[in-house]
Amino acid sequence: MSLNVERKRADNYISLTGELVKRDLRLKYRRSILGYLWSLLNPLMMMTVMVVVFSYMFRFDIENYALYLICGQTMFNFFNEATNKAMYAVIDNGMLIKKIYVPKYIFPISRVISCFVTTSFSLVAIVIVMLVTRVQFHVSILVFWIPLLYLLVFSCGVGMILSALSVKFRDVTHLYGVLTMAWMYATPIFYPIEAVPNEVAALIRLNPLYIFIHLLRELVLYGRVPGIGMWGLGALMAAAMFAVGAFVFSRLQDDFIYYI
Repeated sequence: MSLNVERKRADNYISLTGELVKRDLRLKYRRSILGYLWSLLNPLMMMTVMVVVFSYMFRFDIENYALYLICGQTMFNFFNEATNKAMYAVIDNGMLIKKIYVPKYIFPISRVISCFVTTSFSLVAIVIVMLVTRVQFHVSILVFWIPLLYLLVFSCGVGMILSALSVKFRDVTHLYGVLTMAWMYATPIFYPIEAVPNEVAALIRLNPLYIFIHLLRELVLYGRVPGIGMWGLGALMAAAMFAVGAFVFSRLQDDFIYYI
C-alpha cells in the first residue's frame, strides 16, 4: 500500500515539474513574434558578431572558428541562463510554497530543465554552422548529448545552491553576475587555451565548464572521442556538484518559509 502511495506521489511530482517547465517556456516567449525561433537566431547572431571581432580584430587563428565559437557559446549560455533562473526559483514561487507542500528542489530543477529545452533549439544553430562552413560530420557527433547531460546535472547542482542561498542572502543575486563574467573569461569560449600561459592553462583545465565544452568540441569539431579519463572527470564533476547542491539545499530549505 505504502509503495503505491509513494509511486503516486512521485508521479504527481514529475507532473508538477513538467507543468512548471511548460509555464517557464510560455513566459519566456510570451508576446514574442518569432517565439522559439529566437533560440536559433540568438546564438547565430552572437556568433557572427564574435567571429568578426575575434577573427579579424584579435586574430585568433583557429580552424573552423565559427563552429569552435558556437560550441562554447551554446554551452556557456545554457549554464549562465539556467543557473540565473534557478537562483530566483524559490523566491518567485514563495506563495505556492506557503500554500501547499511540494519538494522545494523541484523549483530550481524545473528552471534548469526549461532552459535545457530551449538550448536544444540552439543545437540546430550548430548544425547550420557546420553546413554553411562545410565542416565534415563525424560519427562521434552521435554522442554529443553526453557533455550536454553532464552540464545539465552540473547546472542543477549550482542552481540548487544559488536558489537556497539567495532566499536568505539576496546579495547573492548581485554577486553572481560578477562571478559568471569572471567564469566566462576563465573559460576558453572565444580564445584557444594555447593563448594563455602554461600555469594559467593548467588551472583552466580544472574548470568544469572547460571540461564540458572541450568534450563537445572534440566530438563535433574534431571528430575525436575523448579518452575514458576525460569522460570520467566530467562525470565526476557533474555528480559532485549535484551532490553538493542537493546537500546545501536540504540543509537550508526548512528556513525558506521565514524569508520568502
